[in-house]
This record gives sequence, C-alpha cells and structure tokens, in this order.
Amino acid sequence: MRSFVAKPHEVERKWYVIDAEGKNLGRLSSEVASILRGKKKPIFTPHVDCGDYVIIVNAEKVEVTGNKRDEKTYDSYSGYPGGLKKVPFKVMQAKRPEEIIRHAVRGMMPKGKLGREMYKKLRVYAGPEHNHQAQQPEVWNF
Repeated sequence: MRSFVAKPHEVERKWYVIDAEGKNLGRLSSEVASILRGKKKPIFTPHVDCGDYVIIVNAEKVEVTGNKRDEKTYDSYSGYPGGLKKVPFKVMQAKRPEEIIRHAVRGMMPKGKLGREMYKKLRVYAGPEHNHQAQQPEVWNF
C-alpha cells in the first residue's frame, strides 16, 4: 500500500468567510493558519499547498485576553541605530486592525517559500463588507 501524495494541480480550493467579531485573536489565528495550510483536508501533504482561501471580516472587533490590550506591542526595526518603533495594541487596533490578524497568522505559518505562498490566500477586512462575492465563499464556524 502506497501513501497518498497530493499533487498541486489536483488540489481543489474553496473560499471561506470567518467573522472575527468576539473571537479570541490566538484561537482565530491558529484556525485560519490551519485552513490556509490545508490541514483540515484528508489529502493534506506537508510539502504541497493544499489550503483554501480565507476571508476574515470584522477584524476591528477581535478580542484579546488578560492585559494584552494594554501591554502588547508590535515592534519594527529599520536596521539603523534608534530605528526601533513600538506600536501598542490599542493604537494598532484603532488605526490598522487588519494588520493585527495578519501578523498573528503570519507567525503561525511555515517559514519559507511554501509558507509565503500559502499566506497569500488570506484576505482581511476591518468591517463587515468584503468584495469576494463572485467566489461564493462559505461561512466557516468553529
């Protein structure tokens, strides 16, 4: 008996919509990363992009537990002396709520070329509207 190996041209991709309102950031991100990788499918193969497309709406209403709302920061470093920028979670949620989810999901994806390709199938929107009705996305509940 030989093991099944998915081939890239045989993978069927679906589109899913996830409402982030009231969801915990970490639990939402791990579920999304699993869908993007294709781990929820019976044909999952680690070295093949088997994942589906994910649309996240209401990113501005995602929740965090504990003191993260006050203490969590997003750091970026330019490479120059004094070039470290720290943006608090509250400010990031007010100005760019999509980046909070993108950052969390990116950290849970595989590192390397395949992970970057899988990550491109993620679409995040701050409000309840998205422009992917033509793809007929299904609602993903968890």
